[in-house]
This record gives sequence, C-alpha cells and structure tokens, in this order.
Amino acid sequence: MDPHPSRRRFLQTGASGLLTTGLLSTGALGGIAASFATPCRADSSAPHATKSSLTQPVAGNVPMPKISLNTSTIRGHELPVPEQIRVTAEAGFDAIEPWIRDLRSYVDGGGKLSDLRQQLDDSGIEMAGAIGFAKWIVNDPAERTVGLDEARRDMEMVRQLGGTVMAAPPIGAHTESALRDSGPIDLEVIAERYRTLLDIGDEIGVTPLLELWGFSPTLSRLGELAYVATAAAHPSAAVLPDFYHIYKGGNSMTSLAMIEASRMPLFHINDYPDQPPPATIADKDRVFPGDGVCPLVETIAMLLKHGFAGTFSLELFNPDYWKRPVAEVTRDGFQKSKAVIEQAVVKATADSRS
Repeated sequence: MDPHPSRRRFLQTGASGLLTTGLLSTGALGGIAASFATPCRADSSAPHATKSSLTQPVAGNVPMPKISLNTSTIRGHELPVPEQIRVTAEAGFDAIEPWIRDLRSYVDGGGKLSDLRQQLDDSGIEMAGAIGFAKWIVNDPAERTVGLDEARRDMEMVRQLGGTVMAAPPIGAHTESALRDSGPIDLEVIAERYRTLLDIGDEIGVTPLLELWGFSPTLSRLGELAYVATAAAHPSAAVLPDFYHIYKGGNSMTSLAMIEASRMPLFHINDYPDQPPPATIADKDRVFPGDGVCPLVETIAMLLKHGFAGTFSLELFNPDYWKRPVAEVTRDGFQKSKAVIEQAVVKATADSRS
C-alpha cells in the first residue's frame, strides 16, 4: 500500500471507520476545506491568572485546559527530575511531561519512583505523560520485540508516577536512511503494530499516544495519523498532535477538526517563526506560544468548540532559552502559553454564543 494515501483514497477508506471508532469528529468532513492563514499572536499585556483559575471556566462555559511542561523545554539546564518537578510547580504549571531517559537516570542513581510520586502530589501537579523512544514500529522482529519490552517498562514507570498516557513516536522509522535499510512500512502494518502496543498499554493502564513527527517519512501527516489510529481498531487508540509538527509536515491546522477531541488527551503546544520555511525549519527554531506566526488562538478555539478537554504541554527545544535562568524560562513559558490559551477560550466562548 502507498504509505502516503491520496485525499480521495483516505476519504473513501478511512472516513467511515473514523466515524464508527470515534476518531472522526461529527460534522468534520463539512469543514475540511477551510484553512487558517492569518498569523495570530498572543497579547503580551493580557493579565496572568493564578494557577487555581486553570480548572475554572473563563468568560463563559468553555473550560480552561490544563497546561503542562514538557521537560525538553529546559533540557539544556540538565536538571535532575526532582528539580524539574520543583521548577515546573513554581512556575504555575498544572502538570509535567518528563523524558523517560531522565526518569531512568534518576532510578539508576538510586532514586525511588515513590519519592517522585510523593513530590508530585505535594507540589500539586500531575503527570501529563512522558516521552519515550521504544522502537515498537520497526520492521525487524527481534528489534521490535526489544522495543515492545522497553515500552512495557516505560509505561510501568509512568503508571507508578500516576500517569495514564505517554508518547509513541515513530522512532526507528523516522528517517529516510532507516527505511532504506529496512524497507517501507505500509499504514496497515503500522496499525497492526500500534494495536499490539495498545494491548500492552491496556494491561498496564497507560495509553500510548500515536505521535505526529512532521520531519519523518512515517506519520508526518494528520491523515496518516488518523488512518493508523482508526485501522488499529482498538478502543484505546488516541493521538498526540503538535503545532510545530503539523506545520513542519505540511498539514493544515483545520484538519484537526477531523479528529474527535476526546482522542487527543495531550497536545504539544509551541510556536514557530515565519522563517525558515517548513522544509528547513528545525526543532531548535521553536519559540514560546504567541512569539511566532502559528494561528494558535484560532486553532485552539476550534479545538475547544469541538470539545477538546485535554492538556496542552509546552514542548520546545530552543537552545537560546537554555542560556537563560531556568526560572525565567519556565515562568515565561507558562505565562505565554496561558495567555494564548485564555484568548482561545474567550474566542471559543464568544463563537459558541453567536
């Protein structure tokens, strides 16, 4: 099968399945032709509410989503996990999304997950998810078995920390060279492998979220993401989009309306400049929400109007931020994310009343 199905083929083979499995939002097909083109920036003068307001509706009946810190944002500060939790809580975030390799380093150094769980509870922040790189998708059976065993260990760790989801990116099939060595992977095959991963997740109580990687030859398109999640034919199937990766992969933000909001429990939030173009833009070019040209307010308002109730997790890799004091980075990251999301909540509320 062509791993990049045409729009016509996707609509013919995937739409009915998306509707029956709950991955396609009701009425989404009617709006797929529209697109967001106007860049939107957050109003930097907008008031910053306290953390406790995040669980309350803002300006109406559209609830304010929770905001998490993906620790890639402070990766260059090289903090141990307890310090990552501390600075995340002090900045006002509701949750944290650590990297599995940092958790493993903590445990390998003699730390106890039970102590981290207690710190999370005492700090009043949740485990939004975690970033792991288990090779669940690869063609080599032995390598895939090792990857699934790794994924199981990763999910066990997440569960012990109170988490219920974690990222499942297409690692091992995310470069052209990897696919040249192993051969292409059809979408139906990816769906079977994702279903196996979901079965493991169900045993543990942690859902692996199919993650979009815009630079990858595999799962760089929202249509591919939705197709695989649907073809997996598993009740726990869910996806993890990312504003930067949507742009990098040449997708339309409006296509998010095709995916049922409840199947996006976690969403990576970030922004990007108008240059470099998608072909050459890289992770290091990501900027704080509102500091770039991504139509965040309009897109988030659309998600909220469709019932999105997940967590937005700030994921950046900007080395310039790593040169600044970590407290400044986490504070600015939280406040800028919150300002954008609040504007989207206000817009969604106003739109729903008009």
